[in-house]
Amino acid sequence: MSLSNGRAYLAIPGPSVIPDTVLRAMHRASPNIYEGELHDLTRSVIPDLKAVAQTEHDVAIYIGNGHAAWEAALSNVLSRGDTVLVLATGRFCIGWGEMAAGLGAQVQTIDHGAQSPVDLAQLQAALTADTEGRIKAVLAVHVDTSTSVRNDVAGMRAVLDNTGHGALLMVDCIASLGCDRFEMDAWGVDVMVAACQKGLMTPAGISFVWYGPKADAARGNCVTNYWDWRPRSNPEMYYQYFNGTAPTHHLYGLRAALDMIMAEGMDHVFWRHETLARAIWAAFDCWSQKGPMRLNIADPAQRSHAVTSVRIGSPDGDRLRQWCEHQAGLTLGIGLGQTPSDAYFRLGHMGHVNAHMIMGLLGTLQAGLTALEIPHGRGALDAAADIIATA
Repeated sequence: MSLSNGRAYLAIPGPSVIPDTVLRAMHRASPNIYEGELHDLTRSVIPDLKAVAQTEHDVAIYIGNGHAAWEAALSNVLSRGDTVLVLATGRFCIGWGEMAAGLGAQVQTIDHGAQSPVDLAQLQAALTADTEGRIKAVLAVHVDTSTSVRNDVAGMRAVLDNTGHGALLMVDCIASLGCDRFEMDAWGVDVMVAACQKGLMTPAGISFVWYGPKADAARGNCVTNYWDWRPRSNPEMYYQYFNGTAPTHHLYGLRAALDMIMAEGMDHVFWRHETLARAIWAAFDCWSQKGPMRLNIADPAQRSHAVTSVRIGSPDGDRLRQWCEHQAGLTLGIGLGQTPSDAYFRLGHMGHVNAHMIMGLLGTLQAGLTALEIPHGRGALDAAADIIATA
């Protein structure tokens, strides 16, 4: 008999849990797209999107998922034949590089595997070796959703500056924005991409590209009228924000989500995510004392506060996911980009999450481990509760 009836908990690393406030904001008839409230609302989200990214630079909004933002960012800065350097720490930066190749770029990849962050020494060596300045852009992810590694973006800028290399620093923050601390301007990022369905707590469908003056000046020949970020970020007429019809209901939802973030305050948002992540890690430290379960990223300083990838062994990753969903109403993320995929699962703890949700997630995991007779150490829930109690 299943105990899953009731409100389900979607604990995958995006789309994340949508707040009721956001859903209520979206539950309305279609608005007038030619004047009035929608125009004012759209203009109001721009400064808050900049505040979340901690930038004074421009932002363009696209109707599409994170992959759309990838293509928009690349299209605006690349010419066919340009070289990009991909700093791979999981599936997603590799995918961004594949998209660059599809636009006609030459792709040079440093693959750091699935359990390590970017090695800044290797980045420095690659940039130093590029004596002719062929590398137009360095592509990196802040947090790779497949591996849960968190990369040192400020360190990448320091390497670029120390080597005197002129490449653009382009960063994917799709998994991390509004969860892990990110400071676009202070860290010297030229282009940053994100989407609405994770830390921004809005149903999937819109994405964003923030860009600075160096990136805007790098304009290549890949850009088309649709992907061009200039009219979107500085429109003369309202329709230019989206090169057509606005994503009306998403904008209402995004406005509500940004209101929640601004009311909480960015520093508190970061602290909440960090504290809940540490509670999760404490539980896994206990479980891993007996049995096969291990966090994919060993060093806590290199782990995301938004997503956690777990190795448990084949086929127990899939067995545990299926038990949690069908017996308890908790949906976990698949082992994405890992081999074998059924030896892994992932937890999303991003956006609209709090202490009781995380404790419920951990309690359900422990029940699943017990039900499936997967060996595990004791004391996990006490360890997690101690983190929360002393926060």
